[in-house]
Amino acid sequence: MSTPLINREVSWLDFNQRVLELADEPGIPLLERLKFIAICSSNLDEFFQVRVAALKDQVAAGMVTPSADGLTPAAQLAEIGREVAEFVARQEAVFLDRVIPALQQHDVHIVPMSALTPAETRWLSQEFQQRMFPVLTPLAVDPAHPFPYISNLALSLAATVTDPETGERRFARVKVPNVFPRLIEIRGRRKGRRFVLAEDVISAHLHTLFSGMVIEEQAVFRVTRNADLTLEDEEADDLLAAVEMELRKRRFGGAVRLEVQESISEELLELLIRELNVEPADVYTMRGPVDLTGMFQLASIDDPELRDTPWLPLTASRIAAAEAADRSIFDVVRERALTVHHPYESFASSVEAFIAEAADDPRVQSIKMTMYRAGGDSPIARSLMRAAERGVQVAVLVELKARFDEATNVGWAKALERSGVHVVYGLVGLKTHAKTTLVVRNDDDGLRRYCHIGTGNYNSKTARLYKDFGFLTCDPHIGHDVSQLFNHLTGYSRSQEYESLLVAPKYLRNQLYDLIEREKSLGPEGRITAKMNSIADAGMVEALYDASRAGVRIDLVVRGICCLRPGVPGMSENITVRSVLGRYLEHSRIIRFAHGGDNNTPLFVIGSADWMGRNLDGRVEVMVPVSHPKHQLWLDKMFEILLSPDIVRWELDPDGEWTRHGDPDFSVADGQARFYQWVRDRQRH
Repeated sequence: MSTPLINREVSWLDFNQRVLELADEPGIPLLERLKFIAICSSNLDEFFQVRVAALKDQVAAGMVTPSADGLTPAAQLAEIGREVAEFVARQEAVFLDRVIPALQQHDVHIVPMSALTPAETRWLSQEFQQRMFPVLTPLAVDPAHPFPYISNLALSLAATVTDPETGERRFARVKVPNVFPRLIEIRGRRKGRRFVLAEDVISAHLHTLFSGMVIEEQAVFRVTRNADLTLEDEEADDLLAAVEMELRKRRFGGAVRLEVQESISEELLELLIRELNVEPADVYTMRGPVDLTGMFQLASIDDPELRDTPWLPLTASRIAAAEAADRSIFDVVRERALTVHHPYESFASSVEAFIAEAADDPRVQSIKMTMYRAGGDSPIARSLMRAAERGVQVAVLVELKARFDEATNVGWAKALERSGVHVVYGLVGLKTHAKTTLVVRNDDDGLRRYCHIGTGNYNSKTARLYKDFGFLTCDPHIGHDVSQLFNHLTGYSRSQEYESLLVAPKYLRNQLYDLIEREKSLGPEGRITAKMNSIADAGMVEALYDASRAGVRIDLVVRGICCLRPGVPGMSENITVRSVLGRYLEHSRIIRFAHGGDNNTPLFVIGSADWMGRNLDGRVEVMVPVSHPKHQLWLDKMFEILLSPDIVRWELDPDGEWTRHGDPDFSVADGQARFYQWVRDRQRH
């Protein structure tokens, strides 16, 4: 152990390695394994666009100050280069040597053009002429045509083209458009399903794009560019217009990675390196297809035998009972606060239904919501628009700077405004990451505030894939706090003290420190259990180290980045860290302080904040206490399963290495499956 902290970027790469291990799990169906391969590639794309790009900017600016783990920006880039090269080799081995052969045994094939029959070749040539040729644009480089701009993540063919009469050689590029599928299914009489890569089809017909020329060489390549949106909102008079301008600039960011086909010649590679202004260390050579995110298409084919057995979401029992009695969600929440655990419990019949009922209820007077990642087709956004159109006061804080969702959020902001919704864009210098809704309703006994606070986004698509908790309540203290929060976000006021909520950036960090200190004061009787996406904040890590030194037992379940080193004698010997992965993405943030409540009772808090500097200091985050015994029982059961000694999990050791534990057959010891069964059993009884 060289430093008390693990490097953040290395820890993230370790997380992506754990995802890749899911693709190599024999107990996971083949198409789901293929999906994990595609997820790994998508994750890596974002990592280069944001994290690697930021480090390159630091190096270009001459920064040599090491991060908290002791690595300078240049040293981090060197380590990333080594780790990514090894990762790509492992990913290709899993894909080419294990998953693809296994798919072939089930008559699912990706075939080269040379494997097609004459009849199949003729059919594919017709498809090319009718559907592909009209949208392709060959771009040659000569004195009148400069080297073309290669957009971010665009798959391309590079070619050397020669005029047979003059002997003149030219570089040419053909983009593989995403208007047609990456994998083209072959129609024929053969058994099974057979696909050809779109770039292979274009490559085989490249001579038709350069009529009369000789194609000397061709190779597939892809460029990754700096795509981090850099926006000084303090200087932006119109944040909406500023974000739209930055989105247009994103396509033209500097190149940070070049992926090339293994067969590329040194001459052609040197030309790409020179023209794209990348370093040789930024080049990754692929023996299989370039850009495995294209495998999402193959992973989605309809073959139930090769897919997970669906876990159908259940309607929360109290909501189901209310529906049967023709009662509203407001009736349910008025009786007692409600927690819902997505996707085991349906997002559509709980949160979406709550917003939809509020939109149509004549007693509802106002609705306020934070919107971070709404998704492209949002029933919630449409409910808000419907409410505004019928005269309800609706205010929505749309976070325009939610990375890679900026364009979608700009579109929703405009649509909401056209419907009469009051749209605001948050506080200067901060992202609003909190997931909160406030509904004011004129009940028979007076105005009442109904609140939803969640760990996940108001996004119908991800709510079917991400594990998150939602909390619905009409508790007057929480309602007061949520009202204060929205007044602060939409108006012009100083931040107020909150009675129940833990709110960042002003309060949350110190509140967490105080709760950790309280457990620390109890020594070996202290206990902290937490589930996070990421733990990277040096201050929070040191607070946990201090508590461990005092004897506090700390169990952490961390999906992604973890910069903390557990099990180090004299520093963290009372801390364990594990990661649990599966068909659902573990997204919820839940903390249990064994003596954090009144009279030293357990305190559970759930919310939107990870333990990272950006969450604690640079974002508006909300966490809420969960106090009802039945809700705490649910959370305790979740922790019991996640911390079980026999489920499949990855454990972190003091040297920063993650090791898989549990039954070799993933399906035998899948913690998520175990929890789903527990939820179903509770619903039956």
